[in-house]
Amino acid sequence: MKLKLTSLLLLGLIFNFGFAQNEILLWSQGIPGGIDTKEVEEFKSGDKNGEILRIHQVVTPSLKVYLAPQEKATGAAVLICPGGGYKILAIDHEGYQVAEWLNSIGISAFVLKYRLPDDRIMEDKKVGPLQDAQKALRMIRENATAWGLQPDKIGVMGFSAGGHLAATLSTQYDKVVYPKENAISARPDFSILVYPVISMKNGLTHAGSRTNLLGNSPAQTTVEEFSNELQVDENTPPTLLIHSLDDLAVPIENSMVYLEKLKEHKVFSEMHAFSDGGHGYGLGRGGSQEFWSKNAENWLKIILKK
Repeated sequence: MKLKLTSLLLLGLIFNFGFAQNEILLWSQGIPGGIDTKEVEEFKSGDKNGEILRIHQVVTPSLKVYLAPQEKATGAAVLICPGGGYKILAIDHEGYQVAEWLNSIGISAFVLKYRLPDDRIMEDKKVGPLQDAQKALRMIRENATAWGLQPDKIGVMGFSAGGHLAATLSTQYDKVVYPKENAISARPDFSILVYPVISMKNGLTHAGSRTNLLGNSPAQTTVEEFSNELQVDENTPPTLLIHSLDDLAVPIENSMVYLEKLKEHKVFSEMHAFSDGGHGYGLGRGGSQEFWSKNAENWLKIILKK
């Protein structure tokens, strides 16, 4: 009955609001392992023009739905995980703007406002973001027909720490981090990782992301568990990696070690390494990396034909 009610709720949102962007709560029946507290409240910060650039202290995770225009719709969809070092969410330029671009090429998008690791609201902060990502992917697939989507063409895209979450979902989609409500798979059909944090190993990881997710002194087994290059196997989805050589925040070696493991396991994969851009450029800020989205569009055309 719970599953039917979830589907009916989503259908109601579509019928009531057409193809407008709707925000849907992930956990209508309570968050597994969540801690109720008034100590933590979500807030937003922006620029001098009042535009929202960051979301802090997410307590209530949700999906913002961007359905592709009917005349362009391919039936494919992408779950977007914004970055922010597992400290904030860069929800605009690594979320909403990316969703609008995907819509322009006929792909529906779902921007994930996931919970950021916080011992005050989670019994185990290491798995909180993955819980939300798995739940979101399953929710999209469960309601694919209602949204006009093909359930076997649902991918994930992540930026920076959101790239770590997307890679974790891509390699640990079947890890049990909350009681399953159904048999629907959380495996993405493809993944696009943009300047991603891949590893939690010292000398390779982004220190802030590692500390925020795993704490100050994680056990070696925990470091390895969340180092996604060590979790790749033959079932890891086809992957496109985007990175810049001059990225001083998240070394390009993160993408390189992931690509090497994808190659080792014969996973269809591709990497685009740009000479400039640094880190955190979203869809681009001028220079060679500004064209990565066109490269991604071409790659998606290949993937969606498979």
